[in-house]
Amino acid sequence: MTDQTSTGSCCGGTCGGGTATDVQPLGVTTVYKVSGMTCGHCEGAVSEEISALGGVTAVTAVAATGEVTVTSTAPLDEEVVRAAVDEAGYELVGRA
Repeated sequence: MTDQTSTGSCCGGTCGGGTATDVQPLGVTTVYKVSGMTCGHCEGAVSEEISALGGVTAVTAVAATGEVTVTSTAPLDEEVVRAAVDEAGYELVGRA
């Protein structure tokens, strides 16, 4: 048996401190309200269209709240986001 020092954690003990860490991609995060989403398929369709926009690094759509959180490298033109949501078959109401 070899002599090893263990901190009790695979990451040196920094992740088990009892606090939650929310790691976000770098960039600008904007939350939009979208009407018409009712299920996971809707979420996927909206996410797919918005994800195809230049500079978008992450998209999370939640049908239950009608909110779509978009992270991008720079602020997005709302009309470009509106066109992507329209293409998916839904309506961009505005920013949440």
